[in-house]
Amino acid sequence: MANAFTYRITTTPFDEDYAPSESSRATTNFANLARGEDRQQNLRNALTMINRRFNDLARWDNPNGDRYAVELRIVSVELEFTAEGEDQAFPLIEVLDVQIVDQTTGARHQGIVGNNFSSYVRDYDFSVLLPAANAGGTGLTVPDDFGDLHGKLFQHFLDSDAYRERFALSPVICISVSTSRTYHRTANQYPVLGVEYEQDGDFSLTDAYFGRMGLQVRYFMPPGGRAPLAFYFRGDLLSDYTDLQLIGTISTMESFQKIYRPEIYNANSAAASTYRPSLEQQDYSLTKITYDREERSQLAKIQGKFTDEHFMTPHGDVLQQWAADYPTPVR
Repeated sequence: MANAFTYRITTTPFDEDYAPSESSRATTNFANLARGEDRQQNLRNALTMINRRFNDLARWDNPNGDRYAVELRIVSVELEFTAEGEDQAFPLIEVLDVQIVDQTTGARHQGIVGNNFSSYVRDYDFSVLLPAANAGGTGLTVPDDFGDLHGKLFQHFLDSDAYRERFALSPVICISVSTSRTYHRTANQYPVLGVEYEQDGDFSLTDAYFGRMGLQVRYFMPPGGRAPLAFYFRGDLLSDYTDLQLIGTISTMESFQKIYRPEIYNANSAAASTYRPSLEQQDYSLTKITYDREERSQLAKIQGKFTDEHFMTPHGDVLQQWAADYPTPVR
């Protein structure tokens, strides 16, 4: 059962000419931007935002604010079953990989992979499994093993030869803070990541889900930012990556957050010392980039059902047996 499946990695440039393939997940933020009449202008504007934010944070030896350019690649991970039968390959996850180009010296720097994490199995867990567990009930019921299979698949992938041959560093997944939590500014400050925040109370459902993936979380509001970002990582966020690598992740993900959560990340004032994010906030600015937030929500449900039909149903027995036998790594 240990060799029940392998992983295949492919990459696609994410630039102004990008067009989603038929196999690409439609719920990914980059696919959402790349549709419609304004698709090319959308992409061009998004990439410009990322580059400007990168140079804004990388100010040293950069008097004109144009020394660096960010190049992005979509990393698509396919899980391939070794047994005979139907649906032998399944598109497991997609992320963005960052390359940083120093336009003064010509040097290229590897950034951090993991930005814009997108997962079919996560869609299944939140759009199919969780609603089924709460059908007709009151409050929120979370199954004891919620996210267990997804978490083990993710950790197994990171420890696989396929990942290690491509990427030298562990991923960082950077997302929005939760609108169900309150955050408090601390005295801790890091030059690139900015000021650290801590959240009230227990871990959120999202925190617990990423915890199953072997990831811990810290919250930082970068210099010039409007709200803290949630950084999920293995190891040591402050020591394992260079300043340029961290800036690559911040500039990429903060720009995406400004596009699809402007109420929080493109607000007209920065988060206070005690901060409760809200999508009902009205004092914010819109970017000139078209993004269909409602469509993304609906597609998550559609793709959760797709996962049920093409992944969980035909391979459920194999997956559950594999998960039962798989020892969760201690991080």
